[in-house]
Amino acid sequence: MIIERQKLYHSQGSGLVTKENFAKLGENVIFEDGVLVFHAENVMIGDNVYIGHRTILKGYFKNSLQIGAETWIGQGCFLHAAGGLTIGRAVGIGPGVSILTSSHRDDDLALPVMHQEIAFAPVTIEQGADLGVGSMILPGITVGEGAIVGAGSVVTRDVAPYTVVAGNPAKLLRARAAIL
Repeated sequence: MIIERQKLYHSQGSGLVTKENFAKLGENVIFEDGVLVFHAENVMIGDNVYIGHRTILKGYFKNSLQIGAETWIGQGCFLHAAGGLTIGRAVGIGPGVSILTSSHRDDDLALPVMHQEIAFAPVTIEQGADLGVGSMILPGITVGEGAIVGAGSVVTRDVAPYTVVAGNPAKLLRARAAIL
């Protein structure tokens, strides 16, 4: 049974965010308690999306965070969209997943890393993919359609469609078998 949540959503910084503050907010979107939304004006969410408690949708003042219809996002996730983040339709994102779209450069040895320029790179999670509990997707990565990322994996390279990867760094385990 799906219960429609009230039309106000909590957001860090600006207090309450209404449906009108989002670039797009589909029908039947569930925000569990404690979800934080930053820069909702750059966040687009399709229909029938579930977002688990204490998840952070870190929109950014530029670029966008797009979440496709029928996607499920577990609790305690961190989705960072400074470099642009596109999540396709019917994607499963397990609890505690982090998706990053920027990192500090490290080429100036005279500066502490945290004071160096930030590099941005978009991330795409294609439709039907599944990200296991606690996995991390680094900037510039594409996880292909129907791919599976194992729990606890750190994805440092693109993941081909319909494959299974796991580990730190994530490595190819196998292609998904066709269902007859």
